[in-house]
Amino acid sequence: MIRGAFCDVAYPGDECLKGSREGDEPYLLENEFKGKTDWTILGADFLDQAPDGYASALSFFSDEAFRFYLPAYLIADLNNALQSADPTFHLCFGLDDFYGSQPINPRRYGDRTWLAEKQRKFAIFSPSQAAAIVAYLQYKATQDEFQQPMIEQALQNYWVVPFRTG
Repeated sequence: MIRGAFCDVAYPGDECLKGSREGDEPYLLENEFKGKTDWTILGADFLDQAPDGYASALSFFSDEAFRFYLPAYLIADLNNALQSADPTFHLCFGLDDFYGSQPINPRRYGDRTWLAEKQRKFAIFSPSQAAAIVAYLQYKATQDEFQQPMIEQALQNYWVVPFRTG
C-alpha cells in the first residue's frame, strides 16, 4: 500500500531537500541526501542515522523531501529496522490534544499552533498517500502502547477526518 501510494512522487531536487537553514543538521542532511533520487534503495541503517549519526532527517526535510522519503522510513519501521528514527512521532506530534493547541514559537510565528503547522505541512499528501499513512498509524497503535494515545488522537484530529470523503 505504501509503495503504491508513493510510487509517483517526484524527487524534490537537490536544492529542495532541507526545510531549515538553522544549525548544522540541515546542511548535513542536504549533503547526505543529495542525488538520492530513489527512496526504494535506501537502507534502513542509512535512514536510521542520517544525517551524520544524528538520526534527525525527518525533522529537517523540506515538506517535499519529507513526502518523497517518508515511505522509505515507514517501510523500514514496519520491518523493525529503525532504532532511532521515529516516523510515527513525526506524523503525530502536534496533532494530539495537548500539543496541537500550543503555539510553536510566538516570538517567531505569532499565534501559529502546532496543529495549524502540521495541517499545512501534511496538506501535500494525496488521499491515497494519506490512506497509507492512516493504515501505518493504525497498525502502529496496536504495536506501541506508549505512543498509542498520541497516535489515536492524531488519527482522530487530522488523518482520518480530512480524507473520509476521498
